[in-house]
Amino acid sequence: MLTAQIESYAENLQAMQEMYPAHWEELALNKDKVPLDPDYPSYLARDRQGEILHATVREGGKIVGYFVGFIGPALHYRTCLTLTMDIFWVAPEARGAALAGVKLFRAVEAEARRRGVQRLFYGSKLHRDASRLFEYLGCEPVETFYSKWIGS
Repeated sequence: MLTAQIESYAENLQAMQEMYPAHWEELALNKDKVPLDPDYPSYLARDRQGEILHATVREGGKIVGYFVGFIGPALHYRTCLTLTMDIFWVAPEARGAALAGVKLFRAVEAEARRRGVQRLFYGSKLHRDASRLFEYLGCEPVETFYSKWIGS
């Protein structure tokens, strides 16, 4: 049975580090130029400050999906407490009929409400589009980001 819950980022970091390579392999762009190299000290510092919202989906106690987002006043709208998604991923074997993504994001929204968040920003990779999930959850599209590699 799949469960979704809010958990400690720091306490789950090791388990997530084991999952990051599969996440990176599936979703990252420019893999030949940009290695997987998270700034864990910065994540942990933000976690200690209470600025990270971390949720997991577990099956039989094992993490099969996760969400990491940052909570803080929006820089353009400092009176609006905002949750901005950093990353989310659900392992392929946990996707589908069990609604792991729906459970994960419902847990995220409930915790965001509990913390007084007023606005949520989620993102979807166009090459692995999750728009249907976000629309199902009542979100609306607001922006498209573009990328261009200009490094050597």
